[in-house]
Amino acid sequence: MNTSRLAVHNLGFPRIGPRRELKHALESFWAGRSSAEELLETARVLRAEVWHAQHRAGVDWIPSGDFSLYDHVLDTVVLLGCIPPRFGQIDGEPPLSTYFALARGLPGIPPLELTKWFDTNYHHLVPEVREGQRFRLGSEKPFREFSEATALGLRSLPVLLGPVTFLALARAETPRMDKLKLLPALLPVYAEILDRLASLGATWVQLDEPILSTPLTPEWQRALIWAYERLRLWSKSPRILVATYFGGLDDNRTTALELAVDGLHLDLVRAPHDLAALLPVLPRHWVLSLGVIDGRNPWRCRLDRAWALVRRAVNALGPSQVWIAPSCSLLHVPLSARLETRLSPWLRAELAFALEKLEELNLLATAALQTSPPAPPDTGGPGPSSPNPREIPEVRKRVAAATQQEPRRSAPAHIRRQLHQRRLALPPLPTTTIGSFPQDAELRRMRAQWKQGRLGPEQYQQFLQQRITACIRIQEAAGLDVLVHGEFERNDMVEYFAEHLAGFAITDHGWVQSYGSRCVKPPLLFGDVYRPAPITVPWWQHAQAATQRPVKAILTGPITLLQWSFVREDLPRDQVAYQLALAIREEIRDLEASGCSIIQVDEPALREGLPLSAPDQALYLEWAPRAFQLAICQAKDETQIHSHMCYCDFRAIEPALRAMEIDVLSLEAARSRMEILDVCPSWAQYFALGPGVWDVHSPHTPTVAELTERIQLALTRIPPERLWINPDCGLKTRSAQEVEAGLKNLVEAAQRVRLALSQT
Repeated sequence: MNTSRLAVHNLGFPRIGPRRELKHALESFWAGRSSAEELLETARVLRAEVWHAQHRAGVDWIPSGDFSLYDHVLDTVVLLGCIPPRFGQIDGEPPLSTYFALARGLPGIPPLELTKWFDTNYHHLVPEVREGQRFRLGSEKPFREFSEATALGLRSLPVLLGPVTFLALARAETPRMDKLKLLPALLPVYAEILDRLASLGATWVQLDEPILSTPLTPEWQRALIWAYERLRLWSKSPRILVATYFGGLDDNRTTALELAVDGLHLDLVRAPHDLAALLPVLPRHWVLSLGVIDGRNPWRCRLDRAWALVRRAVNALGPSQVWIAPSCSLLHVPLSARLETRLSPWLRAELAFALEKLEELNLLATAALQTSPPAPPDTGGPGPSSPNPREIPEVRKRVAAATQQEPRRSAPAHIRRQLHQRRLALPPLPTTTIGSFPQDAELRRMRAQWKQGRLGPEQYQQFLQQRITACIRIQEAAGLDVLVHGEFERNDMVEYFAEHLAGFAITDHGWVQSYGSRCVKPPLLFGDVYRPAPITVPWWQHAQAATQRPVKAILTGPITLLQWSFVREDLPRDQVAYQLALAIREEIRDLEASGCSIIQVDEPALREGLPLSAPDQALYLEWAPRAFQLAICQAKDETQIHSHMCYCDFRAIEPALRAMEIDVLSLEAARSRMEILDVCPSWAQYFALGPGVWDVHSPHTPTVAELTERIQLALTRIPPERLWINPDCGLKTRSAQEVEAGLKNLVEAAQRVRLALSQT
């Protein structure tokens, strides 16, 4: 170890490759165009490249085991032999076909549920456990990857999801099941893994326990302490570093200090106060890893502030006991800002993606042993060449005026319901979709040509209008009651709006993984936001002119625009959300003026935005629903406002949902087999519900019988007059053939259930 600098520790790194090589390799394999051997070779090359990149950037402890073909929680399910019985008897390490079946399902075999990774936009597969669950070592992955890194001459720190967080994330077979009773059966497998890694030469292992940053009951706190005592007793293990992130320890501070481990990682970006509280009482032999560079946003670090925290720790503990690190895995940021050559120079100079964050850590590692903070790195750009358009006084005035009173719709829900039925005259169990339709290679090629200037705007508009008309005809042929225009003009539900709102910038290569092969490119929200012109109105007008049935307009809501962007740090998030809300309000006004009767304001990120700490949660639950209401409160009473939300634990945000004055809420439910509706049984009192009956994340097209069964299951929880029938999510990633077949089956299933209801 270099004694002239602190050790640099990294918790995880982007997996997808500089040109999304992993995405393309996965989709080629799934389509049968390439072999398993080719996919695994692509993965091996990507791992080697990112390990070498981290080594060149000055990382001393390079993570191994953080790479995944789909999701690290899924990898842990396989590693622990925790594969549900419906996937068959598995002896030894499962083949790739089983691995991907867990993630994507098979005909008649639903996949594992998908949900958000704490308060991020990354999705993980949900482990399933049952009474008497048996665990075994089911994969060689951590040993293979540690050996790969060692063979390259690199010092690797194996990274595993910790045992208690694994159980906390798992879905129990029954609501009354005590998952902690499985801990004695689980820990021997972890002990075996640690011993195997030690035998291969691992001196440290990182066990991630981010539940330490969440409120825990005394039972879970005691379980953490007991688990690490057992691991210490049962394993001749390497030294263990427990990593927590996404928040502070708060009431779990004493629990963390009692763990029988050798080191602790802290998120000092989200919880800088943890450092002062822990330094006086930290066990003498522990290493303290300081997460001082934000692993979740793309902005350059205030190195002087980070340096002050690091110096405080070094002065208290000595340099040998202090590591420096990002706050969390760098999975949540793009690979390198150097690829963004088309951004304004002043904006590019403010960016630090994964590689640049490691370079910042390298600067801090040396400066931490000096008496002054490091100078900011040379960004290679000319510096600001034009005024920084962050603040627009008129936008601030409009927000101040709009937030003086509580935003409320003018009529109560039961009156609005009567107006909607009179205006729309929809049948029982109305059928619709969530918004997007398949985007094929031709569409992507035409969009690329238009963006490159090789296709004129009139030609591109004409092409999109043809697609919209064809989409309307498909929906009419299927028999849907409420149609959508298909969103062919949008490459992404957030990026499209960001392209049309002032205050945003779009990167060319700023991709991050959402799950599996799904990648997103969060816009940079750098300045005050306003809407220069209508965004969706012309496309909706063209769609509505092509049909007599109502066409639902689809907007992205203010909280999702906020959560799925990289947001400025110089303005409170609630104020940014209010700016976004006013822009969406203007779009709603123009849609209504054009005759639109149904407007969907999607908020799939509402739950994701909920902070982990209780005080921060209370504040969020005040301003987040208020921002949504600010967007919709001036909608006409006869306009039906829909919203859509993704898989998550809705219990914590149920009061916010009730306050948002939504008329219809659609949500992902197919994977949970409608159990999500049991969480909040009173929802139908406040809004109609469209629980998804078609899991669009699975390549399996549901049969009429399967869809009928799910509709009937939903009816055991929702009155028929309050139930809508729709897929789980948008249809963008499915093929045209899958969509046409699936929609016809969906409508036929709804008609069968309608008929049965009419005969009772």
